[in-house]
Amino acid sequence: MQPHDQPDKTRLPERHSLPHAQPHMWDAVYFITICAAKRNVNTLALPEVAPRLWQEWCGYADRMACSPLLFVVMPDHVHGLFRFPVEPGMDATVRAWKRLKARRFGVTWQRGFFDHRLRSDESFEEKAAYIRANPVRARWVAEASVWPYAWSRSSG
Repeated sequence: MQPHDQPDKTRLPERHSLPHAQPHMWDAVYFITICAAKRNVNTLALPEVAPRLWQEWCGYADRMACSPLLFVVMPDHVHGLFRFPVEPGMDATVRAWKRLKARRFGVTWQRGFFDHRLRSDESFEEKAAYIRANPVRARWVAEASVWPYAWSRSSG
């Protein structure tokens, strides 16, 4: 092998883009996490706040802005499984929800949110079980079924 036949070690590997665009209406499920700016402070898992956070998602569903499938409110963050139509879309819907909740409850949110689209090899039930077990892992309750701030809704 001649020196000019050796691979160029300074050349970066070619990267392929992954499709992050939202698929067609309602055909994908997203795992969403939204965090309050104040971590380790209970600003969300309160009887006067948590149910209203869920009710607002149900109102968005009635207006066809999303389809909330599972929602768990923790003291400083929320987890959920949702479907979103292309319009208004996930980003716009989550941003609007955060703005509204900030005004109504004085919650300051962290910038952005975490989202993960469930792929075909991921089980909806596995993600749902993971979300439901969050209060147990955090040692707020001994079993997930007694956590008062968890709701689910038929995917319709």
